[in-house]
Amino acid sequence: MAQKAASRPRLIQAMIDAFSLPDLRKRLLITFGILVVFRFMAHVPVPGVDAAVLQVYLGSNPLLGMLDLFSGGALQNFSLAAMGVYPYITASIIITLMTPVLPPLQRLAGEGESGRKRISAITHWLMIPLAGLQGYAQLTLLRNAGAIASGDMLATVAIVLSLIAGSMFLVWLGEQITQYGIGNGISIIIFAGIMASLPTQIGQGYFVGQEGEIAGLIVFVILALVTAYAIVIFTEAHRRIPVQYAKSVFRGGRMYRQSGASHIPMRVNTAGMIPLIFSMAMVTFPGVIAQWFGGSMNGTGIASGIYRTFSPGTPLPQGLVYWGLYFLLVVGFAFFYTTVIFQQQDLPNVLQRQGGFVPGIRPGKQTSEYLNGVIMRITWAGALFLAIIAIVPFMAQLVTPGVAQVITLSSSGMLISVGVVLDTMKQMEAQLAMRRYEGFLK
Repeated sequence: MAQKAASRPRLIQAMIDAFSLPDLRKRLLITFGILVVFRFMAHVPVPGVDAAVLQVYLGSNPLLGMLDLFSGGALQNFSLAAMGVYPYITASIIITLMTPVLPPLQRLAGEGESGRKRISAITHWLMIPLAGLQGYAQLTLLRNAGAIASGDMLATVAIVLSLIAGSMFLVWLGEQITQYGIGNGISIIIFAGIMASLPTQIGQGYFVGQEGEIAGLIVFVILALVTAYAIVIFTEAHRRIPVQYAKSVFRGGRMYRQSGASHIPMRVNTAGMIPLIFSMAMVTFPGVIAQWFGGSMNGTGIASGIYRTFSPGTPLPQGLVYWGLYFLLVVGFAFFYTTVIFQQQDLPNVLQRQGGFVPGIRPGKQTSEYLNGVIMRITWAGALFLAIIAIVPFMAQLVTPGVAQVITLSSSGMLISVGVVLDTMKQMEAQLAMRRYEGFLK
């Protein structure tokens, strides 16, 4: 039995062990139940949707087609969950970037748990207007395409409020998973949306393969597996900075000095997938604006030219503008976001307060310069990795053009999926290790 357990993958073995414990089994069932509710929401459309026209429009619009991938087909139905949790993600990013700039947010960040709760409340309130703007923009685009019947002001307000309520409910569901289930709830909601669209895409890819693209389908699968493997390596990769701690303790009326050794794990990819989100928003923004002025893939005029230039579905050589700019923006935003996060952590001052120091480096300014130099050097590897991952869909189009038109290989989606699986596996193993330590597992 022990040999069989050792031969199983870690995640599967962790799931089997978790189901053998009543409290963990309850957490897993709560998580699965909430995801079922999310998938029901994805199939409840708002009033006035022409599903056939909407499906054709999303198929011809790469920008909205990419958003539909992340929503798990909810945008294809223009359901209550069409916007997913992305208004909340956008609000979180804005608050994170504004915290070092705005003194009130700086004070809240330094107040411990109470400050974090107030910042979380501010993020939830900021999500509401952002969801309203995103919902109205999507509604306007789909009405211009004829996918949704035009209505009066009351109908518009009702649809936008329904979309806002859907996003708020999804965020609440995610928080319930975090509190009562397993893993980070918001990330798991996004992961579920991405995974929900995979069976349909795989089926479409199979039929394309039946028509003569078997070799392309095999190459596409190999490219996806290699990309996932690279994501795992760079997600887990970090540089260990050795740290020594010295402190004084009193025993029996005498003072003794004690010391200990530890390390600071500085991740190669500190920024995570945030640079991809920022860069995608920036590089697609001109194309979205061009759509408001009637731009399309096959149209003529300035608006259509701008749309084709800033659309991921544009063929070569014009498509090089989109992917080249995307690559450069990812590198730039990776350094920018890493710098913001590293400054918020304030590691040199934290070490000094705790009596820690890097061997051979003087505390204070020299430690700060040393750590900044290390994080900048290893961020080059993380930034280039993210930039290469960002253009993987472009490489898939070059290598397997027939299959890539059917199956969307999203770099952001793969980063999210791999990250969520790794994080959930670590949390589950931590829960199991704690219970083994406490003697619950025999």
